[in-house]
Amino acid sequence: MADDKVPVLVEKREIQDMIYTIRGRQVMIDSNLADLYQVTTKRLNEQVNRNKNRFPPQFMFQLTEDEYRDLRSQIATSNDG
Repeated sequence: MADDKVPVLVEKREIQDMIYTIRGRQVMIDSNLADLYQVTTKRLNEQVNRNKNRFPPQFMFQLTEDEYRDLRSQIATSNDG
């Protein structure tokens, strides 16, 4: 099979480091989820869009430009320490 993927163990701490607080909710960004599922971000988003009816309305949202900048700042700060 061309699409075989080797299961990868991920430390709990690694997953916790991928969780951010935005709009008062704990969230994971699409690129981190894609990494966990070993797919491209584009592929993950395609599958989510094709299956929107399987997710509750609050499951995902688009960041505003300010939220995006704040998140980038959080990521940069966490990578420094």
